[in-house]
Amino acid sequence: MNQPNPKALRTSRLKFLLIILVFAAPIIAAGLLNLSGWQPTGKGFGEPIFPQRNFEQEHVQMRLASGQLWAWRDSSPRLTLIALAGPNCAANCVDTLTKMAAARITLNNNASRLRLLYVGQPPVDAATNGMENYWQIGTDVNNALAKFQPSTPDSVSALLVESDGTALTLYPAGFDPSGLRKDLQKVIR
Repeated sequence: MNQPNPKALRTSRLKFLLIILVFAAPIIAAGLLNLSGWQPTGKGFGEPIFPQRNFEQEHVQMRLASGQLWAWRDSSPRLTLIALAGPNCAANCVDTLTKMAAARITLNNNASRLRLLYVGQPPVDAATNGMENYWQIGTDVNNALAKFQPSTPDSVSALLVESDGTALTLYPAGFDPSGLRKDLQKVIR
């Protein structure tokens, strides 16, 4: 029976340990970063909502123009983009709403994974400008979203809500609709 060469045995064990170290090092580094409290920061254009709120659990009710209540949990997992209009929604407000609807269209095949909900008094010419073709129009029954609604006339803020009703991101009045479009393209794939 041949005895293994101790030097070759040591070399093969060292190679094996190096292979394990190559795969374990990223896991160990991630664990250390997590324990230190570091979190990655992606460049989003909206503001994260802290503390997070779940509109389904809070029983936030939106009544649609048809009289039905808005279902936060849909039959298929879809995000909801809520547009909250300030007082007297006019030209600037309508322009922002049009750009928000266009952001949904740029999702192409994934456009069906985003629902658009407009909350507030619709613009005077909502029927003539085709707004109802893209937006579900509703009212905040228990005024639960008032803190997100802008007070500036002719302005819009937006909320991006997960398919389970969790509010993810706030886009305050004056936000850049192209930034919203970029965020939607990252989130909806």
